[in-house]
Amino acid sequence: MAIKIDFRSDTVTKPTAEMLEAMMGAKVGDDVFGEDETVNRLEHKLAAMFNMEAGLFCPSGTMSNQIAIKCFTQPMDEVICDQTAHVYRYEGGGIAYHSMASVRLLNGSRGILTPELIEPEINEANIHYPNSSLVVLENTVNKGGGACYSLAQIEPIHTLCNIKGLKLHLDGARIFNALIRTGDAARDYGKYFDGISVCLSKGLGAPVGSVLLGSAETIKKAVKIRKAFGGGMRQAGFLAAAGIYALDHHVDRLSVDHTHAQALAGALSKVSYVSSVVPVETNIVLFEVAEGFKAGSVVHQLAEKGIACNATGRKTIRMVTHLDISAEMIDMAIENIIHLHP
Repeated sequence: MAIKIDFRSDTVTKPTAEMLEAMMGAKVGDDVFGEDETVNRLEHKLAAMFNMEAGLFCPSGTMSNQIAIKCFTQPMDEVICDQTAHVYRYEGGGIAYHSMASVRLLNGSRGILTPELIEPEINEANIHYPNSSLVVLENTVNKGGGACYSLAQIEPIHTLCNIKGLKLHLDGARIFNALIRTGDAARDYGKYFDGISVCLSKGLGAPVGSVLLGSAETIKKAVKIRKAFGGGMRQAGFLAAAGIYALDHHVDRLSVDHTHAQALAGALSKVSYVSSVVPVETNIVLFEVAEGFKAGSVVHQLAEKGIACNATGRKTIRMVTHLDISAEMIDMAIENIIHLHP
């Protein structure tokens, strides 16, 4: 049967009718000339929201992350991040390709780093070692099952980076999910990070785009790097308008996605073919199939019931909730999960 319920990712959402209306009514210009009114409004809106000086609209979170890394490093530098980090695993080797930097991989708990993990891995000044110049955090952590940092966890990492002279960048792919979960304020993030990448095309439901936030000096440099990366868009305001609409209308509703994820996790924890479910914090559900079962087989049988999800390993499966998933769909999915016999 055709797939009806898509848990593969929160990137699969379609614009709502109201979002499409906002897009079609956008006032646009040539953004490479800095003349797209709607792009400028989106950049200013997010910069103000996170208490940072400036923003830069990019086609993707990968581009905004890679631009930030290039802004904050030099060739032969080293980037410190968790071994599950998106910037390392899922951005095509961009750190090496674009920035000619090496990577120091740490093993955080569900991808969450601490000062105690980071400090011993900062290289001393020595001609044999790359220069440790940047720490990258991810919030929420995709491979960590949507685990998220609170500002109380971020503050001591910021302090360590200040003392050691390192920059701190946030891959905020699902930053608003983290804010809804922790209750922290977006405006407080600006004092801790040199760069923040805010993705609009996941839980917020915009079709395209990410905004890199930073100081005016950083964003001036980032504009040129974006151009060199081929990311200079023209009448991009049609896309930026979707981001503005999402920020105005789709942030608070993320709590619904979190509730839906909890419900899925509850059902999965009760069936014999699942051995464990990673504790759910936001909108990502990660679970491991029991001995004698294969993730690929479970995914295939769920697909036959009209439920799409991803095997992330031989024994692990991921489900992600989003604004195109209704309460009725969750009930239907739970019914199928409970009665599945793989």
